[in-house]
Amino acid sequence: MPADTPTLVRIWDLPTRLFHWALLTAVLGAVVSAKSGQMDWHPRFGYAVFALLAFRLLWGVVGGRWSRFASFVRGPGTVWRYLRGTATAGERLDVGHNPLGALSVLALLAVLAVQVGTGLVSDDEIAFTGPLNALVSTDTGLAATSWHRGWGQWLLLGLVGLHLAAIAAYTMRGKGLVSAMWLGDKALPPDTPPSADGPAQRLLAAVLLAGCSLGVWWVVTRWG
Repeated sequence: MPADTPTLVRIWDLPTRLFHWALLTAVLGAVVSAKSGQMDWHPRFGYAVFALLAFRLLWGVVGGRWSRFASFVRGPGTVWRYLRGTATAGERLDVGHNPLGALSVLALLAVLAVQVGTGLVSDDEIAFTGPLNALVSTDTGLAATSWHRGWGQWLLLGLVGLHLAAIAAYTMRGKGLVSAMWLGDKALPPDTPPSADGPAQRLLAAVLLAGCSLGVWWVVTRWG
């Protein structure tokens, strides 16, 4: 076999893959429950998103190589070289999230964080009052509710749609993004360093997720 023949390399560790699909499920659940008036379930899905976002923030520091923010958050110069097609192979910009995909991911996580934050302090004066609403003024709570139900919601849906459109476009070009996020591996040059994905890494992820979930539970019950 030639030395440069692509081989399967572990890019997305199991915790990252589970996070991805769990976040998708929680966001869909939050949207559907809100649209169908199931306000008992809407905040539960929101709390799940809260815990998952906290986990991803930590996992972006200590997770597998290609799940770390340091591996895919790039500066303007690198993004520009990628757009111009002048990046070098040694930069490995297409191994995990490419520079454009990274911007999409960061924007999606940021908007989700704002939606969670505004939901926690919201008050629709009908069926739901966020557990942290008492910590803000009435005007702030109403402004947060307006954003959460208006611009924030549509911005989130727009970013999700853009994310799905990008995945579809890459799939049509033969880029196995979905299969990589499902199975964890991509066909890459054999010298591509893999992400750590052993028992110790998975145990660490479980501990971090449990801690994040307990933290969210404490926040919700402390003031809720």
